[in-house]
Amino acid sequence: MTREFEAFFASHYDRTRRAMVVALGDGDLAEEATQEAFCRALRRWRKVAGLERPEAWVLLVALNVSRDGARRGARHRAKAPLLASASAVADRDGEVDDRMALTEMLAAMPDRQRQALVLRFFGQLSVAEVARAMGCAEGTVKSTLHAALASARTSMEGVR
Repeated sequence: MTREFEAFFASHYDRTRRAMVVALGDGDLAEEATQEAFCRALRRWRKVAGLERPEAWVLLVALNVSRDGARRGARHRAKAPLLASASAVADRDGEVDDRMALTEMLAAMPDRQRQALVLRFFGQLSVAEVARAMGCAEGTVKSTLHAALASARTSMEGVR
């Protein structure tokens, strides 16, 4: 493994895994998809390293890996809360409450809206990159994000 890839892995693995947990709602599937994406990045490292945003490539591969698994029916997503990995975290100024509210809000969203939100705001991809990742037009991404944010606002108003 090259030192360049090791540095890339160390700086982007956890963030990618967390984004996948939010997208999938299942820590085990998120971990599996993230590991597979980084394995593929390592196999193609010379090409991936030359990309403008290799971390975006890895996130997209992780999402595609999880989509492929769901399409084949080889995996059944459990509806376990995202807090499994955060169970040891103490409640610091409502942090756990915020995570629970976020988890519930995302679980209530349609898959497409949740994926768009994760790619755009957790993955920090541009609208154009989200459109390419989701295989749709930029306008579709914008309207999907608009609907997702409106839904989020509505569900979060009940929390306050």
